[in-house]
Amino acid sequence: MSNALEVRDLNVFYGQSHALQGVNLTLSSGVLSVVGRNGMGKTTLCKAIMGLVPVRSGSISFGGQSLAGLGPAEIARLGIGYVPQGRRLWKSLTVDEHLQLVATKGGDWTPERIYSVFPRLAERKSNGGAQLSGGEQQMLAIGRALLLNPKLLVMDEPTEGLAPVIVNQVAEMLVQLGRQGDMDVLVIEQNIGVATSVAEQVAIMVNGKVNRVMDAGLLAADRDLQQALLGVGRHAHDETPDDAPAGKAEPEKVAPSSTKIYLSNPNVPTRWSPPVPAHVIAQAARTVTAVAAPAAVVAVPRGAGTARNGVVYICGTMDTKGAELRFMRDIIKGQGLRVALVDLSTSGKSSGAEVPPNAVAGFHPRGVAGVMTGDRGTAVAGMTLAFERWVRQRRDIAAVVGAGGSGGTAVVSPGFRALPVGVPKFIVSTVASGNTEQYVGASDITMMHSVADVQGLNSITREVLANAANGVAGMAKGRQKTVPVVDKPAIGLTMFGVTTKCVQQVVSQLDGVYDCLVFHATGTGGRAMENLLSSGMLEAVIDLTTTEICDMVTGGVFAANETRFDAMINDGRPYIGSCGALDMVNFNAPDTVPAKYLGRLFYEHNPQITLMRTTPEENAEMGRFIGEKLNKMNGVVRFFLPEGGVSALDAPGQPFWNPAANKALFTALEETLRPTANRQLVRVPHNINDPEFADLVVKTFQSFHARPVQRKA
Repeated sequence: MSNALEVRDLNVFYGQSHALQGVNLTLSSGVLSVVGRNGMGKTTLCKAIMGLVPVRSGSISFGGQSLAGLGPAEIARLGIGYVPQGRRLWKSLTVDEHLQLVATKGGDWTPERIYSVFPRLAERKSNGGAQLSGGEQQMLAIGRALLLNPKLLVMDEPTEGLAPVIVNQVAEMLVQLGRQGDMDVLVIEQNIGVATSVAEQVAIMVNGKVNRVMDAGLLAADRDLQQALLGVGRHAHDETPDDAPAGKAEPEKVAPSSTKIYLSNPNVPTRWSPPVPAHVIAQAARTVTAVAAPAAVVAVPRGAGTARNGVVYICGTMDTKGAELRFMRDIIKGQGLRVALVDLSTSGKSSGAEVPPNAVAGFHPRGVAGVMTGDRGTAVAGMTLAFERWVRQRRDIAAVVGAGGSGGTAVVSPGFRALPVGVPKFIVSTVASGNTEQYVGASDITMMHSVADVQGLNSITREVLANAANGVAGMAKGRQKTVPVVDKPAIGLTMFGVTTKCVQQVVSQLDGVYDCLVFHATGTGGRAMENLLSSGMLEAVIDLTTTEICDMVTGGVFAANETRFDAMINDGRPYIGSCGALDMVNFNAPDTVPAKYLGRLFYEHNPQITLMRTTPEENAEMGRFIGEKLNKMNGVVRFFLPEGGVSALDAPGQPFWNPAANKALFTALEETLRPTANRQLVRVPHNINDPEFADLVVKTFQSFHARPVQRKA
């Protein structure tokens, strides 16, 4: 398979000035960042790729095809989009005129999709290019390039001069573009925080050459290297002062912030050196933005954990579980698989693991110092976060396995949960016989009870650990032989027994084009769907059954948590939802219903499940919660209100029919939601299970999603 972009021995001159001096660069797929100081040749590289400057010698190929001798228009028609530095917009054309000018028929990217990605542009459709803010201009420049439906997108300084909140939005969009798989991206960026957050590899340009290509996480953690090659000081990445009190938890949400770094003397001065002019210092200033990860869910970059012929990583604290982890390593290695030990110890002892503690700790936002604090509590918490970030950056994971007690299980499980469904994840643990929800969550982690403590090798632990090792080896080898069919993009749908008819009708209309994955709305079902969306395994969701909010509000057994809808908020793509089964709370057998609810209206679904009708007050509370979540969504939102009832039990003549309760729900939603052209509530005079309701949902979905081209892996 040809590389998306390959540059070999490229030389470009401006008169006698040698701007690019034998540049070599390869982008195989996904996102690649290129960083460097001003004047290092980054913009010239972009212009050379697009045919805007003459090439003295060397070659540039796109998908195996040489670009030599082609003009900019011909290169664009081949499938390369360009977002130039400075945006280059027409002052006299409106936003919509800019987009309509380049829109093509039949492509995946349409003006409507651009407006869904950048709702701010939808609000500025009639504004001229000169009437937009810098952030809005950059959104328009990016949208204009995307409308060409390019296979490769070249972006020159996309975050230059933008406010931190807009920088964060652009960074998240770049991650999504690379994750979707139908477009590769070359990002020229001076902002180190952005460059290292959107790509797994970063190329560093120095004096017209690519000095090196390295792991983005390592560059983000190595302040000395940043200073040596890029002139970035250590404070650019310090989000927490060194004198922060030990044991104080870091805030879960950190607002994006920017730091301007002024390098007054790039060269060590002597007594004869002239003063550096102020404008030179200002020009050399570099901005570093800490790009905040979304709370609760973080998008896994494309390809993470999908290397079926990759490495089986054995993860744990080697200082206390070394013998056990090596025992499993030897068994898995004996099965002919590639194996590596990942040491998550915080004691500082040497273990000889292929991935030592410092290599993982470097992925902490504060680098190694954020893990090796000297305080056990903060060190373990720091290693847990660093390991999760390390996992998200890997592209060679065939399987993961860990072994330990409650502490070791807590350290590895967040990282294991970050991997896509299907990647084997195995934990041998002393806590596997109890409640494992806090470790497994909505993922497909397999936990095996260790029976005896994971403390040394004995007749019991050898048997259990051997079974685990052989089990993981079998899973990994089985995946090597299985080639997944991805001819249809996957969408997630939420369903309950009382909304089954609705979901079945929707699936019957979409199943020929989409791989329809139905999730049972039992608390973990909603979380599982959102996890898959965050990991890039779902193209879209049709969230018709939001009943888990009922149990969250009232204390039922199938409750969501406060993060419900957050994956869709962070995803930014069109969201379609409804009030499915918001008329009922779930309890177990009748004798488990809390005493405070005695006297309420109940319905026995089966001997193990008792349903309770929600009141107008509870419906109003749910409406406010959902409305606030919808307000945070930047993509297109269509949330349907079925006036004929929200479930099979909520219909005229049925036990839960209660127009007053539904009115309270709909009114609270309408009073809470801030409607825009993109964010709307839609009242429908039908029950949620009526065919007319399903037809409207399908037509709305199709209006926001171009018919996919079927393909195979």
